[in-house]
Amino acid sequence: MKNLENNKLDKWYHKDIFLKFIILVACLLMAVLSLYSCDDFVEVDIPNSQLTAKGVFEEKATANAAMTDIYSKIRDGGLLTGTSVGLSHVLGNYADELDYYGSSQNVITEFYKNSLIATNSNIKTLWNLSYNQIYAADAVMEGVESSVNLSAGDRAQLKGEALFARALIHFYLANIFGDIPYIATTDFEQNRLAAKVPVSTLYVNIKADLEEAVQLVSENYLSADRTRPNKFTVHALLARVNLYAGLWNEASDEATVVLNNTALYVSGQDLNKIFLKESKSTIWQLSPKSGTGNALESGTFNFIVGPPPISALTNDLMSAFTAGDQRKAHWTKAVSKDGVTWHHPYKYKTANTTSSFEYSIIFRLSEMYLIRAEARAHSGDLSGAKEDLNVIRSVAGLENIVALTQDEILGAILRERRLELFTEFGHRFFDLKRFNMIQPVLSALKPGWDAHDILFPIPEAELNLNPNLQPQNQGY
Repeated sequence: MKNLENNKLDKWYHKDIFLKFIILVACLLMAVLSLYSCDDFVEVDIPNSQLTAKGVFEEKATANAAMTDIYSKIRDGGLLTGTSVGLSHVLGNYADELDYYGSSQNVITEFYKNSLIATNSNIKTLWNLSYNQIYAADAVMEGVESSVNLSAGDRAQLKGEALFARALIHFYLANIFGDIPYIATTDFEQNRLAAKVPVSTLYVNIKADLEEAVQLVSENYLSADRTRPNKFTVHALLARVNLYAGLWNEASDEATVVLNNTALYVSGQDLNKIFLKESKSTIWQLSPKSGTGNALESGTFNFIVGPPPISALTNDLMSAFTAGDQRKAHWTKAVSKDGVTWHHPYKYKTANTTSSFEYSIIFRLSEMYLIRAEARAHSGDLSGAKEDLNVIRSVAGLENIVALTQDEILGAILRERRLELFTEFGHRFFDLKRFNMIQPVLSALKPGWDAHDILFPIPEAELNLNPNLQPQNQGY
């Protein structure tokens, strides 16, 4: 862990009273001075009373602001940020979705060349910000559970959202680092020397959090823009977790719960409208920092002149699109200069505008069809798997698949996931791992790829301060 004397906010193990005040209250104190809430997620006038950690959770407005501030932190930094240091860009370069054109001094170079070392600053930042977000979720849970004035319904909703956020971050950490600590308390003494637990145990804990959360959060969205997770958002993450764990029936069932809610979620939309903030295929998204902002992904991936300033889609990915695939036409864009052509992701099309048009989508309906298709294929329901897969292909303007055997259908699902979910939070990297294809695929495409690259190294600074994080991941 980090040295306690440096007093930086990215420590996930601060003493209880300090972290509660800093993480949950500092943002609210800024709201008092500016008359706006944290990052415009919720516009609340904060009272001029003492802002102690306990007091935050005695008022619905400030308790909600504390929870939505966690979403602002997820949006702006860590694993799920749409900036160049988030997983969408980092794992796109690490796997086979993106080629890197930026400065060789940038930490992204190590990801692109698959030459990570344990002192990589971006890995350290991802680790620390993730545990900071987990700690904040734990603090919200403890705060609402001890609240006297919050209604039972408000306590349930906030606790459910915090459980969801804690499970979500742990899920991603487990899939990039392997065995890690599962932090479920704000107790400093427990956290500073927390031991790693196996990924299988992490999944048990993640599922327990989500199964509790699904009983607590509302079926209805608290805001029309779907920026607060509802019950079906939790089901969506449960579907993904069960799929990764190889629990096919459970994965199919959870995805079906979402897909059957046709009053909320609609597939088959115009591809140009899928990533708009009003899209009915969105399950959960993060709003921009300001009322006129758009998804950070647009600024990360889009460019208008060549050569690319940071990254561009690989030729291997572009050649994977078959003739007539409308995703290539609508979700990628060509930029040419001096006879050379590059392509960039074009799912998010809007950057600097006077109004918000696109939010960063974390969960969307297409993934649920793909999850259920894969789960059905593994369970032997081949016709059901093809039916789900054809829903995705139909929206893309493609004919039904002709695959017949289980292996052929699973191969078609892997290809469809690649073309549907590219540059969205590392799906491609995780899929190659799950399908046991990562070694043959990436070793053929990337000269620096080694078998141990399936996991990131645990940050060296953390290993030095917490012996219970040993041993380091193999190969580092």
